[in-house]
Amino acid sequence: MSNTANNPTKVITGPNTRWSYANVWTPKAINGGEPKYSVSLIIPKSDKKTIAKIEAAIEAAYHEGEAKLKGNGRSVPALSVLKTPLRDGDTERPDDEAYADSYFVNANSTTAPGIVDADRQPVIDTSEVYSGVYGRASINFYAFNSNGNKGIACGLNNLQKIRDGEPLGGKSRAEDDFADEEEEDFLS
Repeated sequence: MSNTANNPTKVITGPNTRWSYANVWTPKAINGGEPKYSVSLIIPKSDKKTIAKIEAAIEAAYHEGEAKLKGNGRSVPALSVLKTPLRDGDTERPDDEAYADSYFVNANSTTAPGIVDADRQPVIDTSEVYSGVYGRASINFYAFNSNGNKGIACGLNNLQKIRDGEPLGGKSRAEDDFADEEEEDFLS
């Protein structure tokens, strides 16, 4: 049973969400910050159901976090002027084919996400999850107000790999490189 019904800031993306910049096995620090697990979730614009759920969750996180967003100010800034995590791939990544006709959300967490396969069995082989696979993501949205920056951020909960995809970033998988090579008798 899904528990997103009682948590309006939580979203489970559709199965055609593609994972990019998948740092899900080892946390990475950016600009000397705290190491985090992270993934860029590429969501096709045709997946209107997931996009609508994300927009509703961002709105819910905004209302839940109004006190935090107000901070020491006199009023809560309008959602339209805040930084939000749902971004347009055609606008922000026009030279990256993987982001064409898609939205994307960057999700991160200080704790490792749970990762399962299509049958909900834990994925243990780290080579099974890479930038380019397709799957669902359990994410949550929350308001932040830190060092003068205000907005809505996206937390990474868990991942479910649905199917393989063309690896992103130009690196091929060893299994694919050698799949079509004829076995040569190296002793002859």
